[in-house]
Amino acid sequence: MMRSLWTAASGMTAQQTNVDLIANNLANVNTTGFKKERLEFQSLLYQTMRRATMDQATTIQGPTNLQVGLGVRPIATSRSFEMGNLQRTDNQQDFAINGPGFFMVQIDPDTVAFSRDGNFRLSPMEGGGLMLVTSEGLPILGVDGGFIEFGPELNLLTMAVNDDGTILFTGPDGETIDEGIQIAIAQFPNVQGLEAIGRNFFIATAASGAFMLEADGETVVTSRLIQGMLEASNVNLAEEMVRLIIAQRAYEINSRTIQASDEMLQQANQLRR
Repeated sequence: MMRSLWTAASGMTAQQTNVDLIANNLANVNTTGFKKERLEFQSLLYQTMRRATMDQATTIQGPTNLQVGLGVRPIATSRSFEMGNLQRTDNQQDFAINGPGFFMVQIDPDTVAFSRDGNFRLSPMEGGGLMLVTSEGLPILGVDGGFIEFGPELNLLTMAVNDDGTILFTGPDGETIDEGIQIAIAQFPNVQGLEAIGRNFFIATAASGAFMLEADGETVVTSRLIQGMLEASNVNLAEEMVRLIIAQRAYEINSRTIQASDEMLQQANQLRR
């Protein structure tokens, strides 16, 4: 069997995965805080038919190897955490992070997820008051690890948020009210190690390392929280379309290689003495 059949087949499989990844980027072009991905490839084993040798004692000499590669495979996906454009919404509960930080969200009793999506809402609580939640109703965490809750006595129309996530209110006499509420912003030693779980969420892994709170001074670079704005997806349509065309052409060329190999096998089978 010709090696080219399997080699080209591996190329088609790899490019199919590449197109899947590009399609996901394009599908999320309007997703708040989405970070685009890129597929990384790795060559497969090489079959060495003759090794390079300059040994004068041998009768076979050659300065170069004679090797044939056996194809390619996807090895990893890398995610670009470059900031997307900031879009003004003038909504008090919309927040954008200017910097490398993440919001912390309690997605279940045992799991804290991290997100760049600052499209928040206010949800009523039992006994009065409101809680800051995501669009799905999941609670946002503060620097103390608890939920961000506002008592019924606070005028939420006067809510203002500082760059560090501290939430302030204006009282009836114009005084500033500080309830000690601060939105948590976390960073990671290795953001590429984060695992995407969908719904604009990431979870920490052993590769990403434990999160560090900016409020605790554990990070070198601090983020700035901007109220009334959202971070758009960092997908570049023109760039993704170019990558899509290249992947499509590579898939097509690999398929033609299989056709050419098949025709060569047919010709070999039809040989007569």
